[in-house]
Amino acid sequence: MVMKILITGFAGFIGFHAARESLRRGWEVVGIDNFNDYYSVKLKRDRAAVLEALPGFSARELDICDLEGLRGAFAAEKPDVVLNLAAQPGVRYCIDHPFVYQKTNIEGFLNVLECCRHAAKIPKLVFASSSSVYGGNKKMPFEESDKVDTPISLYAATKKANELMAHTYSHLYGMQTIGLRFFTVYGAWYRPDMALSLFADAMLHGRPIKVFNHGDMLRDFTYVDDIVDGIVRVVESNALPAYDIFNIGNHRSEKLLDVINVLANSLGVEPKMEMLPMQAGDVYATYASIEKLNKAVGYEPKTTIREGIPVFAKWYKEYHGL
Repeated sequence: MVMKILITGFAGFIGFHAARESLRRGWEVVGIDNFNDYYSVKLKRDRAAVLEALPGFSARELDICDLEGLRGAFAAEKPDVVLNLAAQPGVRYCIDHPFVYQKTNIEGFLNVLECCRHAAKIPKLVFASSSSVYGGNKKMPFEESDKVDTPISLYAATKKANELMAHTYSHLYGMQTIGLRFFTVYGAWYRPDMALSLFADAMLHGRPIKVFNHGDMLRDFTYVDDIVDGIVRVVESNALPAYDIFNIGNHRSEKLLDVINVLANSLGVEPKMEMLPMQAGDVYATYASIEKLNKAVGYEPKTTIREGIPVFAKWYKEYHGL
């Protein structure tokens, strides 16, 4: 299947991997990114440079909050599929910077919906939601049918809002909108603000790592190649409804201390740990039920942390010259 896919946030971690796999499959890829400075702009530029060297790729430096610019991009490119990954991420950052989330995650996403709605040929929209919408849910594993009306961070609230906005546009305008709730994605070209990167940086420089809730936390760590496989399956499927939401995770909830040990072994260091209480906005555990996505498109993640973390560790040391 040859198609044109427009990926917002293409210079981000998941966007980069999704764009590269789309190009590998022979699809035409148009990337949109504003290269903001929430984390290293150099890392984003380096990801973009890899993609720009590949045939079939073109990019526009553009903010999804720029409605007129976005309208122009949609009119010129006429994508078959839009993969919306552009967002302000981070559970902890939103505590001190709430209006950034309102601007990008609410207004920016509305702009994407409007551009899809008014396109000459309405594209299929696949968009990033988050496991954070489950809030303090104690029932494991998390299922799409669980109530998600009690978010405990503004970031989570904006992602739940995206799901509701997409449902509204699907209902009113006949658009196909599919939301994916990502669960703790990791891998090469990883974000520097995420736990594995912070841990690796501290370990390799002899500093203690900050371990919240005294290490008593569980996360459904999902290798990025498995995530991208799920995205591609959703993009390609002609059997999905006009609107739906899917968990996309690893269906394994790993103990944080086990993850730290695997990472330390992969880096060849002995970790020092600073045990701290739970941070505001954090949750104790995430654990994805992926049965729904498996039934819909055959999604089946294959990579364990003992396979995926060494790949991340190798990339991290090479990229940072360590």
